[in-house]
Amino acid sequence: MQIYAAVIKQVNKLNEVRDESANDQAASSEQEEQEPNPSSHETHHTNNRVDTTLNDVFQLLSLFFLTIGKSRESPAAYCQLATMKQLLDHMDESGVYTETDLKPFQSRLDELKTIIIRDEDKEIAAKKEAEVEGVPDEELHPEGLTKLLLRKWEECNKMLKSLLASLSVLSVELVPIHQRLITIRRQLAAMAARKPTTAELTTVQEELRKIDSKRIDGKFLGPGGASVPEGQAILTGLLEENFEICQEIGARKEDVSPTLQPIYERLCDLKAALERLTLTHRWTLRETDLYNFQVSLQELDAMRVDGKFVDAEGNKPEGQLVLHYLLRRCYGLIYRLMSSSEPISEELMPIANKLSTLKKCLNEVLKYGGDGLSPRDLYPYQLALAQIDNLRIDGKFKGKDGTIPEGQAILNANLGECHELLNTLRESMERG
Repeated sequence: MQIYAAVIKQVNKLNEVRDESANDQAASSEQEEQEPNPSSHETHHTNNRVDTTLNDVFQLLSLFFLTIGKSRESPAAYCQLATMKQLLDHMDESGVYTETDLKPFQSRLDELKTIIIRDEDKEIAAKKEAEVEGVPDEELHPEGLTKLLLRKWEECNKMLKSLLASLSVLSVELVPIHQRLITIRRQLAAMAARKPTTAELTTVQEELRKIDSKRIDGKFLGPGGASVPEGQAILTGLLEENFEICQEIGARKEDVSPTLQPIYERLCDLKAALERLTLTHRWTLRETDLYNFQVSLQELDAMRVDGKFVDAEGNKPEGQLVLHYLLRRCYGLIYRLMSSSEPISEELMPIANKLSTLKKCLNEVLKYGGDGLSPRDLYPYQLALAQIDNLRIDGKFKGKDGTIPEGQAILNANLGECHELLNTLRESMERG
């Protein structure tokens, strides 16, 4: 009980600090409502080292309570809530969930809330009884613990509601397609953990192409083709991500020559770092934050000879397709990050629109594997890219008056991604 009391003492201190922080934030929000600040954005508590340590401590406490048969006591609820929060956060990041997946979370949250409130009522009754009898209260379920648990419960409930709300825009007609795309995504996740056969990957790609072919002008239509049901963005996002994962799995099947291994590892590191940024700092990035990534990519890009990575003897070793994919993925991630925070000057919008159209066309060709392509088929894309490339002066898209308008990083990242898409198609064509 002494250890338990010491833990609760620290929990009370933590509650005080976080209550104070929440009050300051509320006061700040009221002030912003009176004096709007366009640069301000919503802030919320994110897990830190204190939360990690707290989770570890309550994991042990839960074991103690389970050992003595108290599995339905409040302390045992904390680690369940912490685990649920991690799972819900992961679902939010990946976008891989259906209403069926979320239902068990709702029922379990209801059960845990009942346990927490029941123990709170017990503690209030025990306090009153102790006062009447003139003895000290044992405080098995102190107020500080209840406050901590309810705060954790609110975090989970808020995230669950957010996930359910994101699915509420999905029209009933599109639910079967959504569920199938989620199932395929999980299949691909399992395949990515091993080395699948070509036949396995081809089967999944063919099914994705069938789903893709149901779209008319990029939209999934309702029965009879008379309506465009809500939820198009959810399905399109999942479909494109599934195609992207297929391409990554296909590229990874190729062995990388030992001479190209350092380049491969460097590109993997860059890709992993950029993917982390998309999850953690997407809305607060500036162009300068990505400068080092862009320089690293340009240095690696410059190592190619006639579009190929070569060894010390000038040979073109195995692994070109993997490296092309990784380069393209890195350029795509930089584009996505910059498009969230950096504006594009009106003067550069025509170039941005051309690049977006070109990238969309190249991605459509790549979806179908580039089978049966000839150099003549790729020529229009090469010509269009060369024309855009020639608009740059010293690597910059300049305005009519010689100034350098906003949006350079986005355009360069998009241009780089288009080049890598073209290189991937060329590589596939050469392999036959």
